[in-house]
Amino acid sequence: MASDRLSQSSLFRLDGQTAIVTGATSGLGERFARVLHDAGAYVVVAGRRTDRLNALVDDLGSDRALAVATDVADPDAVTALVQAAVRRFGALDVMVNNAGVSSPMPAEDESALAFARVVAVNLNAVFSCCVAAARVMLARNIGSIINVASILGLGASWRIPQASYAASKGGVVNLTRELGAQWAARGVRVNAIAPGWFPSEMTAELFDSERGLRYVERNTPAGRPGRPDELDGALLFLSSRASTYVIGQTIAVDGGWSVV
Repeated sequence: MASDRLSQSSLFRLDGQTAIVTGATSGLGERFARVLHDAGAYVVVAGRRTDRLNALVDDLGSDRALAVATDVADPDAVTALVQAAVRRFGALDVMVNNAGVSSPMPAEDESALAFARVVAVNLNAVFSCCVAAARVMLARNIGSIINVASILGLGASWRIPQASYAASKGGVVNLTRELGAQWAARGVRVNAIAPGWFPSEMTAELFDSERGLRYVERNTPAGRPGRPDELDGALLFLSSRASTYVIGQTIAVDGGWSVV
């Protein structure tokens, strides 16, 4: 019984493992980096705003954290990011693909170029990050890749029109299924988290508006937006050995938004 309790108490720990978090300069990405670090992981934080990355590493402690300025839309930069993680910490165990952009507007006003820019970051870059991480993980037959999708990848945005964002996040959901199926037998699991309405840079304008906040509260069964800490459990579950038989799934953490 004592050994069972020890096993359960360490189920969500990441001691000695290495994790990369993209889009770690603010909001959910910064929170994800802190949670993984607190669970014992070496954390590599990536993004385009170097000053924020360095400030985060200074706060976490540079002995177990590394900042790598990265434009995830550049596949070569993504490869360099993974190589930097392996060079510094010796391995890659967890990849969190969180970087994303949005450009809300009616579809009839969105140019093909604007649509492509959002898809390049939200979907194409996720594919590049998954492949770069998997090449390292597959060589060791172990690893967890976590894609940050969205409830708008599970259903239409509608009231806040953003065709490119919804299409890209829907693509992330099915890309997660496909890569999960391809790599499962080789020890690499791929899953996704689909957050509902959480405070972040991307949702700041919505939450700064009384009308926007009422919209979220009125249409979410829980009656409120999510708190940043309410994504911690899903992140640790998918990152750790607690989810070793979970493959290709998208976990909605949305206060019930996607079930009504």
